[in-house]
Amino acid sequence: MADETHIKVADSNGVRVIEFCDRKILDELSISELGSELKSAVDDQPGARTLLNFRNVEHLSSAALGMLITLDKQIKDQKGILKLSNINPQIYEVFKITRLNKLFDIHDSAEKALASF
Repeated sequence: MADETHIKVADSNGVRVIEFCDRKILDELSISELGSELKSAVDDQPGARTLLNFRNVEHLSSAALGMLITLDKQIKDQKGILKLSNINPQIYEVFKITRLNKLFDIHDSAEKALASF
C-alpha cells in the first residue's frame, strides 16, 4: 500500500491541479499519507497556483480539514495561491459550520476555479 498514491497531479495553463483519488478521506493513516503527498506536490513548485479538486471525494473527516488548513498555510507562506473546487454539498456544509468556507476560495467547478486564477 505504501506505493499507492492518494492524489493525481496535473498542470493546466500554469495551475497545478491536484485531484483526490480516494472517495473517503477518513482514517488517520490515509490523511497522514495524503498530507505528505500534498506537501511534496507543493514543495516541488513553491509559489505555485494550486487547485484542489474534490470531484471524487464523498466523505472527509475533521482531521482532514486540519491537513487542508496546514496545506493552505504552507502555500501562503510560499506566496502561492490555493483554490478548491467540486466539493460535495454535505462536505461543504462542514466547511460552512467550521467557517472554513471563509478561509478557502471555493468554486463549484474546476473550470470556474481555473478561470479565477
